[in-house]
Amino acid sequence: MRRREFITLLGGAAAAWPLAARAQQDARARTIGFMSANASSALSSEIDAFVQRLRELGWIEGRNIATEYRWADGRFERLAGFAADFVRQKVDIIVAEGTVAVLAAKQTTATIPIVFPVAGDPIGNKLVASLARPGANVTGLSIQAADLAPKRLGLFREIVPSLTRLAIMANVDSPNTMPEVGEVQATVRMLGLEATAVEVRRAADIAPAFEALKGRADALYVAPDPLVLSNRVRINALALGLRLPTMYAYRNYVETGGLMSYGTNLTDLFRRTGDFVDRILRGAKPSELPIEQPTKFDLVVNLTTAKALGLTIPDSFLLRADEVIE
Repeated sequence: MRRREFITLLGGAAAAWPLAARAQQDARARTIGFMSANASSALSSEIDAFVQRLRELGWIEGRNIATEYRWADGRFERLAGFAADFVRQKVDIIVAEGTVAVLAAKQTTATIPIVFPVAGDPIGNKLVASLARPGANVTGLSIQAADLAPKRLGLFREIVPSLTRLAIMANVDSPNTMPEVGEVQATVRMLGLEATAVEVRRAADIAPAFEALKGRADALYVAPDPLVLSNRVRINALALGLRLPTMYAYRNYVETGGLMSYGTNLTDLFRRTGDFVDRILRGAKPSELPIEQPTKFDLVVNLTTAKALGLTIPDSFLLRADEVIE
């Protein structure tokens, strides 16, 4: 064997040794309990990113981890039962997606580590004691939802320059929507627009809400929430029927027919959640893992919806978009 080949082989073996040692160290299969207030179809690409990151870190589904998924489909009352099931199963870690899911998990267990991929205002919603040192058994990633509302409205007016009357749809039972709505209303006043609040609490409220909007709005701003996300296809269809351009926070609303969105890249947050889970399964304490903030923000435009609404989007705007759906 040549000396260079021997050195290369030795180096490769040395690099592989820590991975082999970690795999042996973590031979016992761990169980992850994943719970969300959303529908499974709403977060399919995000879950793929989470699973892929765990795989990269050495956690293989069916080999050394098993994940139990629970989806509430926008029905918050189901979350407490999900958390109780995970406690009975003695899962090693709970991944709770969304503020309402985190609250349900935290109220159910003070010992099982809880990681959230997405949550708004973790301190204000009493999920953690501080961003730097969360305390207790909860940590994860914040979405800074309300801070982006003025930016969204600015972008919205570029596409709908004739906008004077804005409808704001929100699930008023969701802990994150009212700060978001307050931020939108403050921006609306600053811009000299008229605002109409559209309150929903359950799926059955959506169609009557649109019926009441006829002739009263030029466009629709939808505050992000599991209820509206789970019903985004219907909301987009009803909005298109009234010829209302729509502004959202996330891409998954736009890929199903919404006009545009600007906000945190959820796929990136779910991928980074894999790092939190990895560290905790290897012995880190949630209380000592600082809350992380989003670093990627996406502007997404649905050109097909724009054409259906008779809107012409300037090329300069499309060039600024991170994704144009056709």
